[in-house]
Amino acid sequence: MDQINMKNEPVLDNFWMPFTANRQFKAAPRLLASAEGMYYTDVDGNRVLDGTAGLWCCNAGHGRRKISEAVERQLSTLDFAPTFQMGHPIAFDFATKLAKIAPGGPDSRLDRVFFTGSGSESVDTALKIAIAYQRAIGQGTRTRIIGREKGYHGVGFGGISVGGLVNNRRMFPQIPADHMRHTLDVERNAYSKGLPAHGVELADDLERLVQLHGAETIAAVIVEPMSGSAGVILPPKGYLEKLRATADKHGILLIFDEVITAFGRLGTPFGADYFGVVPDLVTTAKGLTNGAIPMGAVFAGRKVYDGLMVGADNAIELFHGYTYSGHPVACAAGIATLEIYEEEGLLTRAAELADHWQESLHSLKGLPNVVDIRNLGLVGAIELDPRVGAPGTRAYDVFVDCFKKGLLIRVTGDIIALSPPLIVEKSQIDDIVSTIGEALKHAA
Repeated sequence: MDQINMKNEPVLDNFWMPFTANRQFKAAPRLLASAEGMYYTDVDGNRVLDGTAGLWCCNAGHGRRKISEAVERQLSTLDFAPTFQMGHPIAFDFATKLAKIAPGGPDSRLDRVFFTGSGSESVDTALKIAIAYQRAIGQGTRTRIIGREKGYHGVGFGGISVGGLVNNRRMFPQIPADHMRHTLDVERNAYSKGLPAHGVELADDLERLVQLHGAETIAAVIVEPMSGSAGVILPPKGYLEKLRATADKHGILLIFDEVITAFGRLGTPFGADYFGVVPDLVTTAKGLTNGAIPMGAVFAGRKVYDGLMVGADNAIELFHGYTYSGHPVACAAGIATLEIYEEEGLLTRAAELADHWQESLHSLKGLPNVVDIRNLGLVGAIELDPRVGAPGTRAYDVFVDCFKKGLLIRVTGDIIALSPPLIVEKSQIDDIVSTIGEALKHAA
């Protein structure tokens, strides 16, 4: 007979947790029970300030009634409808609303939207679209994708192939890909405020890989405008512009993975707007629905979309899709999320807070074991000197200490990554930084 749970606590054995040291966690679990605004509440009733917008996704904060009411209405009206050779109005309505704020503005014509269920699905979708487009225009030898070291593009086979995080890749077969060098250069760019000054020459790696493989073999290059999951790695000044020029020169599509940077994180609707560089495809998820319902979307430029609209009218142009592409309940959550962003000015609010955020974070310079601080928009990273023979443990101890003190942060290796909801107040920024500062002082 199974042991009876007398304390009304969840049994932890059966859930195989993602990206988690399961044995370590289950020995000392951290369980969140509810959330509202900028705060979680754990199962013991303690309030926890959210310094990570959930997992980079709850840009408008938690418990937004407009979203929950929209989801409830949609569930009671139309819970599911297929989008294979069928349709339902709300998917078209959501795509139209997204097109109005498309990356790069109306002149970019990045207004064709393919719905997915997650960021990983968005990446694999964009890679397939890129290869299919090259074939449709008579460039069928272009099947290779160029990614970047330390890049994170989800966990699909395409995403891990173009990604550059070794633990995500080492066990699994991959599609043809190669990688540019990453742009993290602590030695030259430590404590940069905003974009680092050094490293634009790293964009020349794309030209080097063209010379190695031949442009006729390369379909696309994919980068995060700002690498989030690897520890907030920023592009040097002029880097993305140089990638765009090289891609244009060789007929290579440029894909921006904006699963993290889309929907206001940098103080503009998209990272493409912040940097003034227009890609050919943009992947999104996370903030698309404020994390309320899983969903992703790929924005495609007219050149790419129109290039695939060939052949007989009754022919399927792209043999790709998901059962939940354009799920009506997710669309309802997404429309409500866009309305909140517009009503509260959240797509640009990070720009208003950026200076205070920057100065607050950099006030931690000089604390024990801090070797770098990086920031852009409402994103930040504090890099710590790893313990000898035990990398990652120092940042993990800071993570646990912060949680006990009522703050949720995120760590990757020995890097603390921060991305609070866009509704954060300056006083809460001060609380985030002061709590981290105290934890850093106690991390031996």
